[in-house]
Amino acid sequence: MKDFAAIDFETANENLSSVCSVGVVIVRDGVIVDRYYSLIQPEPNYYNYGNSRVHGLTREDTEMARVFSMVWREIEPLIEGLPLVAHNKNFDESCLRAAFRTYCLDYPDYEFHCTLTASRRQLGKSLINHQLHTVSAHCGYFLENHHNALADAEACAVIALKLL
Repeated sequence: MKDFAAIDFETANENLSSVCSVGVVIVRDGVIVDRYYSLIQPEPNYYNYGNSRVHGLTREDTEMARVFSMVWREIEPLIEGLPLVAHNKNFDESCLRAAFRTYCLDYPDYEFHCTLTASRRQLGKSLINHQLHTVSAHCGYFLENHHNALADAEACAVIALKLL
């Protein structure tokens, strides 16, 4: 796969619709050609301590951020015609679907691929685990800012270029 958009969401709480940041990395002809990052005002708009502990974002960070529907209007033209790739696509695709439902948007049935599944299938027990930072390091990308949505999307893109 040489043309795709790697995507990663972070959530504010246990609700999948509570996306509070998104990172997108556009790959064309096997080369990263664009990056997009935005904070998002989550819906529902509250933060669980555990979520904030993971990604470092709080209500203060997203208080003035745009809502998902406004952010997605900027992302849509970037990803048009591209399959989406995520590390643990079940989570990111579920977040995307939940956000679309919350904002009463028609979900366009994006084609999604999963680097976590590819890693488990292709690398098996050669890795101690298949977490994003472990797999990306194996693929030559050292993830220094794990759980920043853009950094995670870039790590996913590197994995996808190697494994998909």
